Amino acid sequence: MIIHTMNQKIHANSKALATWLQRIVKSLGNHSDRLNAINIFPVADGDTGSNLYLTARSAHDAISKLETADIGELMTMASRAAMESARGNSGTLLAVFMAGMAEPLSGVERLTAPVLATALERGKVRAWSALSDPVSGTMLSVMAVVSDAALTTVRSSALEPESRAALIELLDALCLAAERGVVATENELGELHAAQIVDAGAVGVLIILNELRGTLLGLTIDHEEYSQLHGYGIQDPHIHQVQNRDTGVEVMCTINLDALGAATLRGQLDAIGDSVIMSPVNPTEEGYRWRVHVHVPEAEAALSVIKGMGSPVNVSVTDLCTHDA
Repeated sequence: MIIHTMNQKIHANSKALATWLQRIVKSLGNHSDRLNAINIFPVADGDTGSNLYLTARSAHDAISKLETADIGELMTMASRAAMESARGNSGTLLAVFMAGMAEPLSGVERLTAPVLATALERGKVRAWSALSDPVSGTMLSVMAVVSDAALTTVRSSALEPESRAALIELLDALCLAAERGVVATENELGELHAAQIVDAGAVGVLIILNELRGTLLGLTIDHEEYSQLHGYGIQDPHIHQVQNRDTGVEVMCTINLDALGAATLRGQLDAIGDSVIMSPVNPTEEGYRWRVHVHVPEAEAALSVIKGMGSPVNVSVTDLCTHDA
């Protein structure tokens, strides 16, 4: 999937990052059906592709008319919009990953290899820490593999760190690492190994990173090569439809909490549900505005706990067993 080219013209400013978000939306839209088809973890609800696409679309819509040279400002606005409108586990983790990437990009007007490596590392840390019980063999694993590869490449490179060549070297390395990470998910997670497929969210991360490389280097991604991934061929069945369907609901909301309140709420949600994700959206006078995600047997149990801590907004409740690809 990686095509080495010579003399690429690098576009690595805020306009390029806006174009990257636009390309992500288009690619995830094109791939949503196949991503849905292999979505069986953490629940076989066949919506990973749709959730990633809708979350990315919210991010792009938020910055579509923004004019700024500050890459960090652009990514911060995009990630906050994504967080507020995030769909499902995958969409929430994508939004958190983007929010982490935005932090070290504040004030940056040109992306370089060291800056990108730092942003990917921060995104990985934010995504892993947002989950109460992070699991390997998922999109988190690909984020970790890519971050490690990026830092290793920057540290070991003989090239001038700020040079165009160093950025090309890094983009090649992180996309190769992402491919390997996706393939590895099949053997890292029992459910995927039994179904002989790779993780849907992990493929989504690969698509997103390939589009980053394509945007910055002015390349078109060959999407046919994704069909080589297990379970991803156009003729492959919708695996999620033959899996045991979980019952219960997914509850999501936004709520203002201080650090103690957030820790307390996470503990209470962990006690009654799973797939708990909590991540700060932006600071407030009292603490932070938090995006909350949890799977529970009954919505009222989670809503009662959440309302006991504050006044949630943007509340959504979705049956885990009613999604169709």
